[in-house]
Amino acid sequence: MKHYLEKISAVFSHVKSAELGLKSAEAVRRLEKYGKNKLDEPPRESLLKRFFSQMTDPMIIILLVAALLSAVLTVYESFQGGQYHFEFPTDTVIILVVVILNAILGVYQESKAEKAIEALQEMSAAKTRVLRDGQIISVRSEELVIGDVVLLEAGDAVPADCRIFESASLKIEEAALTGESVPVSKMIDILNGAKEDAVPLGDRKNMAYMGSVVVYGRGKAVVVATGMNTEMGKIADAISKAEEGLTPLQIKLSQISKVLTRAVLGICVFIFALSIGMKLLEGGETEWISFSLGIFMMAVSLAVAAIPEGLVAVVTIVLSIGVTRMSKKNAIIRKLTAVETLGCTQIICSDKTGTLTQNKMTVTEHYSDNENLLATCMALCNDASQNVDGTVIGEPTEAALLNYAISLKMSIADLLSGNPRVSEAPFDSSRKMMSTIHQTDKIIQYTKGAPDEILKHCNYIVRNGEKLPFTDELRQEVLTANKAMANKALRVIAAAYKEYDAVPASADPADLENDLVFIGLTGMIDPVRPEVKAAIDECNNAGICAVMITGDHKDTARAIAMELGILKNAEQAITGAQLDLISDEEFLARVEEFSVYARVQPEHKTRIVNAWRTRGYITAMTGDGVNDAPSIKNADIGIGMGITGTDVTKNVADMVLADDNFATIVSAVGEGRRIYDNIRRTLQFLLSTNLSEVITVLTATLMGFIMFQPVHLLFINLVTDALPAVALGMEHAEEGIMNRPPRCQKDGVFSGGLGVNIIYQGVLIAILTIAAYFIVLYLEIKEGNTDEHSRAYAMTAAFFTLSMCEIFHAFVMRSIKGSTFTLKKQNAVLWVTLAVSLVMTLSVIYIPFLAEVFSLVPLTSQELTIALILAISVIPVIEVVKIFQRARERKLAGK
Repeated sequence: MKHYLEKISAVFSHVKSAELGLKSAEAVRRLEKYGKNKLDEPPRESLLKRFFSQMTDPMIIILLVAALLSAVLTVYESFQGGQYHFEFPTDTVIILVVVILNAILGVYQESKAEKAIEALQEMSAAKTRVLRDGQIISVRSEELVIGDVVLLEAGDAVPADCRIFESASLKIEEAALTGESVPVSKMIDILNGAKEDAVPLGDRKNMAYMGSVVVYGRGKAVVVATGMNTEMGKIADAISKAEEGLTPLQIKLSQISKVLTRAVLGICVFIFALSIGMKLLEGGETEWISFSLGIFMMAVSLAVAAIPEGLVAVVTIVLSIGVTRMSKKNAIIRKLTAVETLGCTQIICSDKTGTLTQNKMTVTEHYSDNENLLATCMALCNDASQNVDGTVIGEPTEAALLNYAISLKMSIADLLSGNPRVSEAPFDSSRKMMSTIHQTDKIIQYTKGAPDEILKHCNYIVRNGEKLPFTDELRQEVLTANKAMANKALRVIAAAYKEYDAVPASADPADLENDLVFIGLTGMIDPVRPEVKAAIDECNNAGICAVMITGDHKDTARAIAMELGILKNAEQAITGAQLDLISDEEFLARVEEFSVYARVQPEHKTRIVNAWRTRGYITAMTGDGVNDAPSIKNADIGIGMGITGTDVTKNVADMVLADDNFATIVSAVGEGRRIYDNIRRTLQFLLSTNLSEVITVLTATLMGFIMFQPVHLLFINLVTDALPAVALGMEHAEEGIMNRPPRCQKDGVFSGGLGVNIIYQGVLIAILTIAAYFIVLYLEIKEGNTDEHSRAYAMTAAFFTLSMCEIFHAFVMRSIKGSTFTLKKQNAVLWVTLAVSLVMTLSVIYIPFLAEVFSLVPLTSQELTIALILAISVIPVIEVVKIFQRARERKLAGK
């Protein structure tokens, strides 16, 4: 249907609706019948396809090749000696079990990540204000149906295709559909003179389309198409949704894994060649096929065991868990990169209203010669509304002003019916005011806004019911009253009016907002959030500077900043007008001097953010209005407001605050630090344990014996590496995590001695494992046992020691530099994984059929004790090293 060519009455008739919207029951019925207002999503891959996609990893392919070669070797050996004797393909079965388990875990992790993303999307789902049952309510945009009447205002994303029937300077940007970045001024009339098939989408000025954004004004429209039936739906196949890329850390770790892969593969080739060479030097008869396949299996297994192929996956899991934790604390992460950057945050530039304060406005004072006229102006020049049950809906400041009029026993319904709005100049952050024109027995304009801006446009004042010239003496009296309210941390709004003989032909603010008559002031209190003062103190301890940016009066901003501890002296506060007088070069040099910015405009926010970033500081910026989008986009971490924020700001933000609370930002910074710490300890644990495996096997090969069978390395890699690594990623934040300065974003993942820790801990575990092998070998030979028997026990002791080393290593890695024994909170998940690892390790040694599968033997109590003593020595050695590391840091800090 070409609704842009129809009268609005015909449109309402066609969609079976009216200006007061649908009944709720009818909306539910239509939603069930026609489906949700969303574009079709690409079909999901089946579980089977996901499972087999896990097999495409290069390392898994190598494992499968190894399994095939192992099977060939088993069959070959079964026919040795001239007759067939069955050989169970132990290595083949275990490798295939590992591959299948890896694939199942991969699918599970993918599914879990998808569900986490879906949950976050559910929390941050776009909402739309609609009229249902004659009341304004907020519903999810996907629940809109044809016939719904939607209310649009600056910052809203148009949720569906709509026919506009009410417009107050409504302008919509339709670049997503038309490519035209200049906003289109909307109208409500039929497109006169338009031919039925000759109206391009960009010229349909009485329509609003899904995917476009309201940038100015307000309006009402009726939904005429939803979901795939919208213009956006028609081109949905051409729209590709950008996938969430890897974070810088994940990319870096992926690169590290590739480098390690090449290095270890090189070592494996070396081991293979060396073994063949040594066998040739020994001389004598050799079953070369069997020997070569065995050595090849060892080399391949070493590669798979030693390469941390699960490193990026573990980090992704840690990030996902962290993001889910943050969402439960009202910080909804929209981009994973924000999690890393949060830990580096040095500057937090925050709005005042609603973020540092409660955004629960109440008018407590007024200054006016005529309070009834003041309240009338504030109630009519207002976009908040009162429902039939008496509740007020709207932006907090607007709602407070409407409640002020209600408190004076004024009937809002009577005011609206007796003073219908006929034109308006909507609020604009650059003008800091709005004007509405009303039809009564005369035409009257009411204007409200920031006192200093309103006063610039007033030439008269109401006194004793008379319109008097606004003399300098009277103007000073108003300024004094304004300052008195601002000094009490009140938000001050001024009111004025202007009369006409007829409705003005132009609704341009420049034509309306001049020669005004000043009415008075209202002062409203927005109490400071009780938790913010502690959050500011926490910022100071954490080396983070909090900066207040507000459109409020300088005195109001200063009073609140002093109360919160943001401001130390009055000279640290500056207005937007004063900022305009400072050159970019001077501001760049002086930006650290200012911590409060008052009476700012959106472009000032961008300038402030860029100055801090140019100085090398990692900067976070909050915003809620459509004009805040550039500054949020420019910041290292853009933070949108979940309650008061517009769709535009939320869409460009890296993080959205579900509660609009400054304390939530600080909490998220702490969580970001915790996550990064956990990733580092996981990285150290995985790489050091993998290094120990490489050193152990390489040493044994150079000495001419085999310390581990392939299945041993695969077991260790699957059980004692992966499980504790994930658990370490869930470690609690260390005490004092917010009492240290932010880490430098340029620091590499191996900075702070992490690389050294990986090397010495890998060498330590390798030495202990080799020591266990030779000690038990010596004891067995001393008992008069055969060499083959003795080496079987030595191999089992080495296997048990290495497994236990990794378990105890995971325990001591709960803190990278602090003592594990001083941690006050326990990691229950880690304890469970360590217990599972211990039980599984003992099972493959002491349960006969498993021991036979893994070619292990039951250790004696003496041998078990020796292995445990060697393994547990990991803890005191690493703890002693930590003591020296902490002492060195204190010494360096003292310098």
